[in-house]
Amino acid sequence: MVDRTDRPARSGEFDLIARYFAPLAADWPGAFGLTDDAALLGVSDGVDRVLTTDALVEGVHFRPDDPPDRVARKALRASLSDLAAMGATPEVYSLALQIPAERDDGWIAALVQGLAADQSRFGVTLIGGDTVSARGPAMLTVTAIGRLAHSRPLRRNGAAAGDDVYVSGTIGDGGLGLRACRGEAAGLDAAQRQFAVDRYQLPEPRVALGPALVGTASACLDVSDGLIADLGHLVRASGLAAEVLLDDVPWSGAAAAAMDYPATERIAAGDDYELLFTAPPVQRDAVTAIARTAGTPVARVGRTMPGSGVRVLDSGGTPLALARTGWRHR
Repeated sequence: MVDRTDRPARSGEFDLIARYFAPLAADWPGAFGLTDDAALLGVSDGVDRVLTTDALVEGVHFRPDDPPDRVARKALRASLSDLAAMGATPEVYSLALQIPAERDDGWIAALVQGLAADQSRFGVTLIGGDTVSARGPAMLTVTAIGRLAHSRPLRRNGAAAGDDVYVSGTIGDGGLGLRACRGEAAGLDAAQRQFAVDRYQLPEPRVALGPALVGTASACLDVSDGLIADLGHLVRASGLAAEVLLDDVPWSGAAAAAMDYPATERIAAGDDYELLFTAPPVQRDAVTAIARTAGTPVARVGRTMPGSGVRVLDSGGTPLALARTGWRHR
């Protein structure tokens, strides 16, 4: 029997669900106020749905001292980014939450506050999930569902030789934010340091850009493992190679200012959650127009070609040797 005498006061499972999570499900009738074991997802509009699941584990994907509201928002946003990368508009999500035994109701309330903020921002609703108490680390598993634009998903395997390679936003900020949280990232002023931390803890899923790229982009995924590693995933799925011009990769002012963060490390850092996609050269004007309408900057950083692997070229066109290309999953 587990000794509970040293645990903080915390609501029981059903009280916890009714008090904290049921209000997040109020906008979806099929969630039944989270009083049942499953939700009803009625789909009668003839549009296909995309489903994705992401797990964030304390000590691996977020730091134990990260604010719980931001942890929850990052977990949700990671899944929304996956939907965007397939050209889907987010609708609903479920949450499986492993709560460390030492966390109290205050931690849960802060987590729910973060979810509520992003539900409002991204137009999504909680429809179900599960909660368990454990002596291990906190873990949040989000399953998100989105509707497809025109019922044609963006895939990783659609690129053709000669396609342009694009990336949204700026690269390397997630890795820089992690460094800043660790007290590293020399050379940043206070504003740049806060910008980097925000980018690490609150990535920006490109939910407007992704669906708008359907029919124009040939392949797409989001940058979670690192720009070069994820481009490697894309070209491998498409049976191609790619080259990236390092000088064309977009950096934020903070990333460029960091004294201990060279460009070759920025392109291997994860947690950016930007969209990485390919499109034929004839679509350059269309990509520019889509990016402008979506309010999301994009940069053309390379091209695909026959072969395998990814090369990174310096300003003189010489391939660079990289110590690493990104996060490696076991």
